[in-house]
Amino acid sequence: MEILKYGLMAVIGFGSGVVIAGAVFAFITIIGVVPRLAQKTGTAGYIKWYETAIVAGGIFGTLAGIFNFRIPIGAFSAVISLCVGIFYGVLAMSLAETLNVIPILTRRGRVQKGMFFFVLAIALGKLCGSLIYFLVPGFYQTGG
Repeated sequence: MEILKYGLMAVIGFGSGVVIAGAVFAFITIIGVVPRLAQKTGTAGYIKWYETAIVAGGIFGTLAGIFNFRIPIGAFSAVISLCVGIFYGVLAMSLAETLNVIPILTRRGRVQKGMFFFVLAIALGKLCGSLIYFLVPGFYQTGG
């Protein structure tokens, strides 16, 4: 009976993960992150690489969540962190662009000059928050 219970839990967990992953990738597709990024950077010929990187990142992130392994501090960790930061930045900016947040903000706030500094302030705030989250001992606690 015990094996049946754990088997059912595994099937439900796997099914739930598939549904959530599908929703996340559908969201990324709907807001047009990949085509917009390729258009802005002039790298339309590399869309397959972008898509492969997103899927590989999803798989790697899932495995990291399941097996709770750590990447040793070093160059590889810095590269992974940079890629994660770029992904979240691109995702946030794509969502903001899709919802026309920045044009509305500039009109309502009467911001004509200095938009670069506004975006930079948001990015630096995110960076500071991330550094506090990961580097301050006891700020981030895992399970039990």
